[in-house]
Amino acid sequence: MPLSAVRVARDRAEIAAALALREEVFCAEQGVTLEADRDGLDEQAIHVVALDGGVVGTCRVVFDAPGLARLGRLCVRRDARGRGLAGALLAEAERQATAAGARRMVLHAQTSALGLYRRAGYEAEGEPFDEEGIEHLRMARRLD
Repeated sequence: MPLSAVRVARDRAEIAAALALREEVFCAEQGVTLEADRDGLDEQAIHVVALDGGVVGTCRVVFDAPGLARLGRLCVRRDARGRGLAGALLAEAERQATAAGARRMVLHAQTSALGLYRRAGYEAEGEPFDEEGIEHLRMARRLD
């Protein structure tokens, strides 16, 4: 089935669907607590969604400082994986961050997803660390 769109969430209903997807993937599948996922930054974030009859993928961008964006909460519904949606979400998040003036994007990558970020030009910064019981690595790249 073709993907209908990867774009910024247009309304509260799409953001609510993105939050529900995060709960399904991060909390139910990976054991992250809901409190850890809902960290208080969603109101200020740009939410990107992949749509295919509903929200099947999402990520968010927050701005930590002028020129610095942080990608987070990238996930794809289990039955929609393997179709390139994570890469499409990442690319759209980068476009949105660049349009908002960011020159650099940072993220905490689950080590199982390092290939996605490396293919997109991200480089490791530091050593792996534990975040909510899952090994992560800080990565970054210039957005120009």
